[in-house]
Order: sequence, then C-alpha cells, then structure tokens
Amino acid sequence: MKRDPGIPDFAYDCPNLASARLSASVIEVTDEFFADRQRMLQDAPAVFIPDKYDDNGKWMDGWETRRRRHGGHDWAIVKLAVPGVVKGVDIDTSHFTGNYPPAASLEGCRSDRAPDGKTVWMPLLEITSLGSSQHHFFAVTATEPVDYVRLQIFPDGGVARLRVYGAPVPTWKPGDTTTIHELSAIKNGGAIVAYNDAHYGNVAAMLMEGRGRNMGDGWETRRRREPGNDWIIIALGGAGVPEKIEVDTAFYKGNFPDRCSLQAARVEHGTRASIITQSQFWSSLLPEQKLAADTVHTFGADLLAKLGSVTHVKLNIFPDGGISRFRVFGKPSP
Repeated sequence: MKRDPGIPDFAYDCPNLASARLSASVIEVTDEFFADRQRMLQDAPAVFIPDKYDDNGKWMDGWETRRRRHGGHDWAIVKLAVPGVVKGVDIDTSHFTGNYPPAASLEGCRSDRAPDGKTVWMPLLEITSLGSSQHHFFAVTATEPVDYVRLQIFPDGGVARLRVYGAPVPTWKPGDTTTIHELSAIKNGGAIVAYNDAHYGNVAAMLMEGRGRNMGDGWETRRRREPGNDWIIIALGGAGVPEKIEVDTAFYKGNFPDRCSLQAARVEHGTRASIITQSQFWSSLLPEQKLAADTVHTFGADLLAKLGSVTHVKLNIFPDGGISRFRVFGKPSP
C-alpha cells in the first residue's frame, strides 16, 4: 500500500470525523451568501464548473461568505459525526483563488448540546496562514475528545472542504463486556490498516453503515493473474471477542470473491509494516467459506474459532474481487 508522501499519516490512519456521509453537519455559520455551508463537508473532492452561476454569483463547491466591510471575521460550527480525539485537519481551499481566507483557526468542545455563547472552546489549531487553491494539512496534539469544532476564517472567503481526522470514541462504555457491539465500525474506531491491492472502489467504505450504494462503494481488487489471494487487515475500535461476522458482496456480481476466510490476533504493539508481517502467522478465526454474488453472508459463533480477545482481523479473499461491507460483532474486552 503506497502512500503519497505529501499527505500526512493521520489522513490515512484516522477517519474524517467531519464526513457528511458519516452524518457530520454544519449547524451554524456567520454567513453563507455565496456557497452553502454543507458543501464544505462533502466527501468527494471539490470540483470547479466554469460556467455555473446562481442568483448570488459564481457557484462554488464549498462554503463561501460575502466580503466583510465592517470588521470581524466569519466562522462555522460543525457537529462531528462521532466524538473523537482530533489528530489532524485539512483546510482545503481548492478552486478558491482570489476569494480564499488568508488565515484560519480551529477550536473544539465536548458538549451534550449545541454550543452557545457560554461554550468554552479548546484551541486545536492556532491562527495559521492559508494559501490559494490547495490542501492545508496540520497535525493536532489534542488529548481530549470533542463533539463539535469551530472553524474560524480571517476575515472572510471560501473553504472548499474541511476534514477533521481523529480517533473516534467507541459507543460502548468502559467496563462493558456483556453487550454485543459492531467492533469494526468506523464510527467505533475501526480502521483499515493495510491491504495488498485496492485498484477499484473506496476501501474505507467497507466499515461504513448500511449496504453499498453501487459497485464503487466498497473494496475491490484488480483481476489476479498470478497465484495467491488478496487480503485486507482491519483494526477493531477496541479489543473484543468476535461472535458474528458479516461479509456483504452488494453489487458485486461478476466480480465477487469465490471464497473468504479470516485470521485474527490481539496486537499490543507494532507498526504497520510489522503488523503486515505478523498477520501471515495469525490464527484462523473463520475457515474458508463460499461466497455468492450481491449477498449478505452471516457467519455465527458456531463457525468462529475460540481465540478470545482480539484487536485485529485479516480478511482473505480467494482469489480476488470485491467486498462492499465487512462487520465484526462482539463483546468488548477490558
């Protein structure tokens, strides 16, 4: 899995807590005269349509305020999809050239209700300069989870996309070892660690809610022309004992894997490279199972090996193909 050296690790390793698809939303802004607030959280990259205009002027794919003439600055408050510890942010000004904000900052808060004038905001990113039509990645050193973030731009302008990368707080409470949860869900902190190939689709979609929307909404490998099989490694949101597995091949009909199997282990320490190496020797959790086209396959506890508490699973597919959704249900471990 080759990474772009220009993109920091947090953008690969952490989910975007401000993803519209995960249900994040912009709940309040000072202004959105030129471009609607919610566009800023769209998951697809921003686009520029040269000849598209609306009643207020040039249509822009992002959030854009009017020109300030009387001092002050603009801001937007985002309710994150799930509470989490922010690890980094991308303030993307793509396609905003003469109308980007010269600077921005980011704050966060933990609250059971929408922020108001009495809210105490925690600094996440100090006021930082921005440039024209580009991604701006900044690492964040926060230690406390937040539910909301406030993006401040100085003094006005447009932001194409805001990505807030972080570690989600699992939905289960500490000490809960009796309730079954979706341990692999991205909203619970599940994450893709590595894979041998992901030629098509969107690999992160495997851990999202619901069924796939189309054949591009999942993990699909190229056609294998050599011996062997394809694989993907998933880190669970927390250690747990698997009790049910779901493998969904929605929309994969002429290209679903013939079979699948699972390996698992409890990994206390390690780098991505060491986890990939170790995974060759992990114990079998689920022996090879036949798969079918466009089907939700459920494998119960009777088919799963009693490995105890695990933190990582490796899904092997034979020989290649596409998986729309993958879920590990189980009881959290201490």
